[in-house]
Amino acid sequence: METIAIAHAVATLAMFGLIWFVQVVHYPLFSSVDGDFAVYAKLHSRRTSRVVGPLMIVEAVTATALMADDPSWVSVTGVALVAVAWASTAFVQVPCHRRLSQGFDTAAHRQLVRSNWLRTITSSVRAGIAVALLPE
Repeated sequence: METIAIAHAVATLAMFGLIWFVQVVHYPLFSSVDGDFAVYAKLHSRRTSRVVGPLMIVEAVTATALMADDPSWVSVTGVALVAVAWASTAFVQVPCHRRLSQGFDTAAHRQLVRSNWLRTITSSVRAGIAVALLPE
């Protein structure tokens, strides 16, 4: 379980840093993109998925394994927060990105930035949980 806990912490802490960068720097700058925003948005989604996808999968699989090994309130909360982040991604952020891939849309951009706070906050709590689940 030690290797799983370490892999979990690495993936979770990487997501923690990435989501804060995206929330504070990257998403707000969408409104400043010159040129063909639709092309930019499509490339952004494709390239971001290559980085975020594997991290999200490792985080979810390892969180589930840690919970199965020791179903404490900490590990159960961690899995629940992973589920919240995945649901927010699937049902809120991905649709916003799809709208933006058609061209810049002020309402979609605003919704993306505001709604991403849920993932930012859950990721912050998850970082603490991942550290707490590390072996002593």
